[in-house]
This record gives sequence, structure tokens and C-alpha cells, in this order.
Amino acid sequence: MRTRGMYFAVSIFAALFAGRPARAQATASPQGPVKITLDDAIQMALAHNHTLQAERVTIQENEAQEITANLRPDPVLMGDAQFLPAFNANQFDSNYLDNLAQFDLGISYLFERGKKRQHRLAAAKDATAVTRSTVGDNERTLSFQVATLFTNAQLAESTIELAKQDLKSFQNSVDISKERYRAGDISEDDYLKIKLQLLQFQSDSAQAELQRAQALSDLRQLVGRESVPLDYDVAGPFDYQPLQAKMEDLEVKALATRPDLRAAQQGVTAANSQYELAKANGKRDVTGQINYTHVADLSTVSLFGQIQIPIFDRNQGEIARTHFAITQAQEQEKAASDQVITDVEDAYDGLQSNDEIVQLYRSGYLDDAQQDRDISEYAYKRGAASLLDFLDAERSYRATQLAYRQSLAAYLLALEQLREAVGTRNLP
Repeated sequence: MRTRGMYFAVSIFAALFAGRPARAQATASPQGPVKITLDDAIQMALAHNHTLQAERVTIQENEAQEITANLRPDPVLMGDAQFLPAFNANQFDSNYLDNLAQFDLGISYLFERGKKRQHRLAAAKDATAVTRSTVGDNERTLSFQVATLFTNAQLAESTIELAKQDLKSFQNSVDISKERYRAGDISEDDYLKIKLQLLQFQSDSAQAELQRAQALSDLRQLVGRESVPLDYDVAGPFDYQPLQAKMEDLEVKALATRPDLRAAQQGVTAANSQYELAKANGKRDVTGQINYTHVADLSTVSLFGQIQIPIFDRNQGEIARTHFAITQAQEQEKAASDQVITDVEDAYDGLQSNDEIVQLYRSGYLDDAQQDRDISEYAYKRGAASLLDFLDAERSYRATQLAYRQSLAAYLLALEQLREAVGTRNLP
């Protein structure tokens, strides 16, 4: 008894202080595969999806362009040696170099006018902001794709569970019918009709297994194949989730959170930055130069300056183009805003329509189909109902259950569509 107590204490101590990962991405059962929830799947996809990772690199590329845009011009170092006796080498001595040769050493620098560097940096930062919002919009789309495949996998598993339950229940009727056939209570034709009904349940199960495998395979690609093992599974409720938010509130939320609309708004700012940069580039820069000259035992300093005279080229073409680009960006912003409202309205209407269908099933049709099948099965087993009535009730029950599950999946997908349209998973 004392040995068992010590073993139990050691086990508790080891369980409390054993090292665990800093963050769990999935839960594994000792008797089953690793299971992930929808939130797990979305977080994995955002962290490990290779396509999204490649798109995020564009943000770093733009940030590198900000460094380039903020660079100042490099000074230019110049030097020369003139009047060297290249063809009269015998005259090449210190006296010749001091009195006849000329040496020049100078440095020049380009002085940018119009705050070109500041405008370049502002334009680069605005381009980075647009890219960052575009990547955020890709994350929004990826989350919806993950939710769609996750719901498809849940629908397939629900269909498999229904097929197994029906198959188990109907198998009892087949066994009873087999005994009645042997006893001569029913004909061989009736027995075969009942036996053939099993084919439908087996077919439902096989199709659902295929759909589940395909959905899990596609989902694994989105979340990153290195994130979950091959035999993973999904976990979470496949059930009705009511939504009480009003469409007006959702529209306001969407206008504030949609990253594609934010990218369009930032595009207007970026267009204005390009326009200001074009005007700055129209100003001509000044090049200043200072030279040191040594000739005939005399040292002198010379100052030079030069600037282009903007008679023909004042960058007027680029200024006009970027000015028109502002109008284009403004129209794109309005189009994006209208698209956001349209997406929310369409998604909200779709959710309401699917909600009505689900409510119809939940209002009593599921119970009616269940009772009808149970009554027909009870009556048939006791010889009070015909075989056709029993099979018809069985088919109606199966069709109603499948239709409800498909309607529930359509509702959940419509809810995910609304989340995508609003731009957030936390709906008001």
C-alpha cells in the first residue's frame, strides 16, 4: 500500500512539472488522431500558409524600398594630372612636376531641391501601407477558405455518423425480416427490397468518407502540411449558431475594418504622394563643386556650380499623369466602399434565407420524420404496415436528415461569408 502511494505521488509530481510546449496548436487523444478546432486551423493557416508567407515578404520588400528612397546622393571625388611628359621620359623629374605639370583634386555634390528625398520616402511609406493592407485582405480571404473546408469536413463527418446510425438501426430490421422470410411471413421479394435498402446507407457513408478525406487534405494544405499530421481530424460543434446583429451595424463595422477598403483609401494617399513627388522632380537640382589645383609651384582653389535650365523638360508629363492617378484612386475607393456594402447586404440576405430554412427543420420536421419512421418500423415489424410504407418512411427520414445537415452547413457557410464580408470574425 505504501509503495502504491509513493508511486501515485511521483506520478502527480511528474505530471505537474513535466515540460510542455509554450503554445498548443492542436489536441491529441491517446486513443485517436490529433484534432484541431476552427480557431486552431485559422491560426495555423495565418502562421504557416506558404502562399500567405510569400505575400508577406512583399511588405519587407517595400520596407527595403523605403531605405532606398531615403538615401542621399553620394559626393563625387575627382582628380587629374595634366601635362605629364609621357613621350619625353628624360624630362620627368621633380623640377618638371613643380613648374610645368598640373594636378587637380576636386569634390562635387548634388544638392536636391524641392524636398525630393522627403517626398520619395513619403511615397515609399504610403506604398508599404497599401501593401500591408492588401496582405491583410489576403489573410481575410484565407480565413474564409479555411472555414469553408472546415465546415465541409464537419458536414461529411455528420453525414458519416448519420449513415452509421441508420445502418445500425436498419440492420436490425433486416435481421428481423430475414427471420420472417425464413418463417414464411414475408416473400423473398420483400426481403430483398429491404436488403437492398442497405446499399443506400453504405453509399452515403462511402461518399461522405471521400468528401471528408478531400476536405481534410485541402484544409491541411491551407494550414501548412507541417502543422498537422496526416491522420489529423477536426473538432468542434456542428450546430446552429444564431446571429442577432442588424445589417446596419454590420455595414458600419465593415466600413471600419475591411482591409481591402483600407487599402483603397491608402491608395488615394499614395497617389497624392506620387503627385507631390512628381512636382518635386520638376525642380532642377544644383551641382556644387570645389577643386584644388597645383600648377607651376602655385596652389589654387576653384568653385563651380551648375543647374539645368528648365525650358523644355519640367516633368510636366509625369505631373499630369500622377494628377489623373489621384482621380483614379478616388474612384477606386468609392468602388471599394460600394463593394463592401454590397458584400454585407448579399451575405446578410443569404444568412437570413438559410436561417429560415434551418428554423423550418428545427421547428418540428426533424421530429416528424423521426416519429414517422419509428411508427412505420414498429407497425411493419408487427405486420400492421406494408413493406412499401416502411421503406418510404425510412427514405423520407434519411432524406430529411441529410437535407437538414446540408442546410445547416449552408447556414454556417453563410455565416462565414458574412464574417468575411464584414472583415472580422467577431461580429457585433
